[in-house]
Amino acid sequence: MSITTEATILLAEEADSTRVFLRDNLTADGYQVLVAPDRAKALALLSTGHPDLIVVDVNGETLELLDTVRSGEGVAGRADPDTPVIVLSGDADRLQRIRMLERGGDDIVEKPFAYPELRARIAAVLRRSETTRRGRRILRAGPVVIDVRSREVRVCERRVKLSSLEFQLLVTLAGEPHRVFTRQELLGSVWGYASGSRTRTLDSHACRLRGKLCEGSDDKLVVNVWGVGYRLMDGAAG
Repeated sequence: MSITTEATILLAEEADSTRVFLRDNLTADGYQVLVAPDRAKALALLSTGHPDLIVVDVNGETLELLDTVRSGEGVAGRADPDTPVIVLSGDADRLQRIRMLERGGDDIVEKPFAYPELRARIAAVLRRSETTRRGRRILRAGPVVIDVRSREVRVCERRVKLSSLEFQLLVTLAGEPHRVFTRQELLGSVWGYASGSRTRTLDSHACRLRGKLCEGSDDKLVVNVWGVGYRLMDGAAG
């Protein structure tokens, strides 16, 4: 994932002026920005937009939002509970700041803040998150949870049995679930085919994988991007 151009940030900010300012500047810096004025909207966007980072200040509901994200319960259960969170806070109370960190905040930025500092903190948290994600053995992408070590795959708690190649294809796509992998990338990394190889094996495996993951649901997984390749999930909701 390219942090400066592809990361999606959920901005949950109740102050209109701050929300507009951050939306405009983060967008100008190349981020995809989902905007929520309150906790309810933030939770709805969490389940559909699958952000890489949450920046939040919804006043009295910030701790509750942190708790919901980290517990993985309710609407947020379709989001990764390890999604990093930066809290914006106008409350200088030390105990409150400690509570934010103890309840799952990855960083706290005190208001009023300088935008260049916030931008640097966002980049730093995303770098740490990317390093952690690449090194961990559990991958999460929307409703899909993959235990790489045990090769167990679950979709909304339903266990899915995959062949070895289907599993390898899924793990590759889940590494960057919103990125479009080209056909040659997937043929090379999963099957070891040389560049320029012509085969329908990718399409047949992708079709079977989609059927197994989406059985009995309306989830849009293993998306065929015509003329390019595949991605695991539809792009972030606007």
